[in-house]
Amino acid sequence: MAHQHHKGHDHSHAHPDLKGRNLVISIWLNILITIAQIIGGLISGSLSLLSDALHNLSDVFSLVISYIATKLSQKKASTNKTFGYKRAEIIAAFVNASTLIIVAIILIKEAIERFIHPQEIESDLVIWLSFLGILANGFSVLLLKKDAENNMNMKSAYLHLLTDMMASVAVLIGGIVMKLYKIYWVDAALTLAIALYLIYMGYDLLKASTRVLMLFTPNTVPVQKIVEAIEKIEPIKNVHHVHIWQLNENEVHLEAHIDFKKDIKLSEFDGILERIEAEVYHKYGINHVNIQPEFGKCDSKQIIVQD
Repeated sequence: MAHQHHKGHDHSHAHPDLKGRNLVISIWLNILITIAQIIGGLISGSLSLLSDALHNLSDVFSLVISYIATKLSQKKASTNKTFGYKRAEIIAAFVNASTLIIVAIILIKEAIERFIHPQEIESDLVIWLSFLGILANGFSVLLLKKDAENNMNMKSAYLHLLTDMMASVAVLIGGIVMKLYKIYWVDAALTLAIALYLIYMGYDLLKASTRVLMLFTPNTVPVQKIVEAIEKIEPIKNVHHVHIWQLNENEVHLEAHIDFKKDIKLSEFDGILERIEAEVYHKYGINHVNIQPEFGKCDSKQIIVQD
């Protein structure tokens, strides 16, 4: 069994301390907003403000989960954890995407109830507190935006904050409409719109993190094309029993059995392995290659993918 790997440039861990610091700032900002909005929502009777507070509370939990995952992912591998905690951030992304959808379902239920039983709302307080939410969440969104581009965990935290900022904008608009026109159902309508947007945003992230956790082949990696490319290298006869999976954002693994036309030397195999590794890394971003060489072994050579 031979194994080689390329280390790709790691964008998401370039500044782990900065990631952690930005998350801590966002956590404290969201704790303050949550407390302010709960008090304001109870005083004013605004469902959209209380739903915003609920979402902010879920932001606090999601940011704490993201922070813990960021710290865990930096821990070294050990003999009983040979991959270390490299999946910690993917698990955090899965949990946070799930909570986005759960919060959305709760909001839909609350919005329907408020449609049936509309209430008068103290709109001045709603306007000022939603404005506070926009400022604090907007600042947090800017802090996390760069890391969110390359990291599923940070993206999950970023989405919680982005949707919450948008919710605050919706609440602000609703507060102004209620103040000027006394149309109180707009509060429930905006809550429903926010909830549907949360489901829309959370679903893609939930699907992406589930694919990684289930060891599915990344969408950008065409297994058949890779097999055909490797089979063109002399003296390779056949490629079979292929597994390709994503460990985390930065590592894609390939393992395969390769049948050779002749009984080559180990030194020759090393040269062929380097060619395979370079081919799959530069074309498909696969940076860990694990090959089992075979010659004259009696097993099925036709099965490309098998458990």
